[in-house]
Amino acid sequence: MSKKKTYITILFILILAFFAGNFCYPDYFNKGVDFFNSKTKLNFPHFWEKPFKLGLDLQGGIHLIYQADLSNINESDKANAMDSLKDVVDRRVNLFGVKEPIVQLQGERLIVELAGISDPAEAIKMIGETPYLEFKEERSQEETQKILDKIKEVEGKTFEEAQQITDWQLALEDPYFVSTQLTGKYLKKAELGFDSNTGKPIISLQFNDEGAKIFEELTAKNVGKRLAIYLDYQLTQAPVVQETISGGKAQITGDFAVDEAKQRVKELNAGALPVPITLISQESVGPTLGKVSLNQSLKAGLLGFLAVILFMIIFYRASGILASIALVNYVFLVLAVFKLIPVTLTLAGIGGFILSIGMAVDANVLIFSRMREELKGGKSFSQSLEEGFNRAWPAIRDGNGTTLVVAAILFGFGTSFIKGFAVTLSIGVLLSMFSAVFITKRFLRLFIGSKLEKIKFIW
Repeated sequence: MSKKKTYITILFILILAFFAGNFCYPDYFNKGVDFFNSKTKLNFPHFWEKPFKLGLDLQGGIHLIYQADLSNINESDKANAMDSLKDVVDRRVNLFGVKEPIVQLQGERLIVELAGISDPAEAIKMIGETPYLEFKEERSQEETQKILDKIKEVEGKTFEEAQQITDWQLALEDPYFVSTQLTGKYLKKAELGFDSNTGKPIISLQFNDEGAKIFEELTAKNVGKRLAIYLDYQLTQAPVVQETISGGKAQITGDFAVDEAKQRVKELNAGALPVPITLISQESVGPTLGKVSLNQSLKAGLLGFLAVILFMIIFYRASGILASIALVNYVFLVLAVFKLIPVTLTLAGIGGFILSIGMAVDANVLIFSRMREELKGGKSFSQSLEEGFNRAWPAIRDGNGTTLVVAAILFGFGTSFIKGFAVTLSIGVLLSMFSAVFITKRFLRLFIGSKLEKIKFIW
């Protein structure tokens, strides 16, 4: 690479580092802009301010416990129903922008932790308003009359008196419709549409393969009868089935406003709850402990970073100074990527980032050791530089590659905080390879042909 291209590349690296650094911490830049604007009467804009995304352990949030109602679920299907419930709620809180939520099961209870949500009502609304979709088939006239008679029989009586009546529980049932197997558990997607005659909004439903089969069987045995559609236990419509419906498609009509219908579609696509849930506990988690832990972690990280730079300068002298500059650029780039994605930072995630700094230094150590061997062998600085990088690359590639494989396994099978560790470590490792192999190499190429390259002691 020619000197001109090297200068251009380094200029690009420094500009990138400048923007990345100010993106990570724009306060000093913005204060400078304010001072400059006050002196010149100009109006230069501030640098873009975007906060880091912090996890529950660092910024606080909400801890919720829900009780699932499995009374209508077969014993053999309860485990699957709870797993489905967990998946739906996990998908829903992510849809609403909550990163790295903790959603876990404890028996028939669902525990949800949401970082950055300070208003309990907002969190409860986020989860609890997912609509419960259910189809019910019409009862026979005999069943309906029997239930209506029982309702009339217990009317006006106390609960203790009602319990003395034979089959008093019938009075608690819906006299017109009975629940079926078809619920929102089998919903594939929902779409907003408009009635071609009235122009009113409608909600179109598409069930998955299993749901389509159930829907077809349900309509086949109820031709000429009403099939009721309930949304959040409210009857929305009860159309008469004219014929067997295959393909698993249905429609919900009613007096929906457009915005209401849009919200319903969004909620249904987020995942209709497979079983009803009831909130039994809520707790706000304060960030005070998190702030202390964060400050301690940042202090430890800074001290470790300075110790690494000191080590590199002492043992590798000029090469160590250049590697330290590249390392500062690396830190700016990684933190900027964390903000842009954004990555939710937890204590575990910060640990992954700090570990990746060590990986970046490790790559530089391999390169510089190889360079020294080539210089001692009598080769020129430029030859030693190229050979050092070429011979160190397989070790760097293999070492970082295995780390990425482990990080992928942690992300695939770990819990929320472990996934955060895996994400920050993976991003850090990828950028550390870029820093060591690309940035440090360009800095070293500046000295090819200079007087300093002949002073082998400093390398």
